[in-house]
Amino acid sequence: MVAVIETKRGKSRAIQISPADHGKRMSLGDFDRAIAAEGHHYELNKGVIEVSDIPSILHAVVLRTIRLAFSSFENDNPDVIHFSGGGGEAKVLIGAFGSERHPDWAVYISPPPTDDPQPWNEWVPEIVVEVVSESSRLRDYEEKPPEYLALGVKELWLVDLEKKVVIRKTRWRGLWKDNVLKGSQTISTTLLPGLAIPLKTIFATRKKKK
Repeated sequence: MVAVIETKRGKSRAIQISPADHGKRMSLGDFDRAIAAEGHHYELNKGVIEVSDIPSILHAVVLRTIRLAFSSFENDNPDVIHFSGGGGEAKVLIGAFGSERHPDWAVYISPPPTDDPQPWNEWVPEIVVEVVSESSRLRDYEEKPPEYLALGVKELWLVDLEKKVVIRKTRWRGLWKDNVLKGSQTISTTLLPGLAIPLKTIFATRKKKK
């Protein structure tokens, strides 16, 4: 990443962040203005830079299935979702925690509260989807849910690749309430009436063509 900051003499200088900076501290403001070096995934976890490898092809395939389901819903209901996007298109800034998250998929039903072309400081997604892999298990199950809850996210979907379950977290009395879905069940939400994604579709095994 390259961030431009002001020095004591008033001159700007660039900060280069590479995978070697994993574990180093940085302010949310500097991290938010930074540009990521290619080839890795970057997040700020409570003021600490986290660098991870690009997710596996299985992760990408499962996420593509989810993205297509939301895209199909948007095509059929063009006035319901204001915007939806992945980690390269949307970011969630949690100032109270000093964290910047890049969800696998974020759904914004309400329009941004500001005309700023970078509204991420104030715009909160109604639904966040995280595809859980072995390397992201700690972040997705323990670190991110309290942040999303505090920010005001209404639903958090954890799509667990290893366990082949989807945990749909909804807000209830200030906490997350878990609904574990598996097997032949379908995930849906009252926030988007008509959206229904069969788990068998999400976790379908892709066989090589002969």
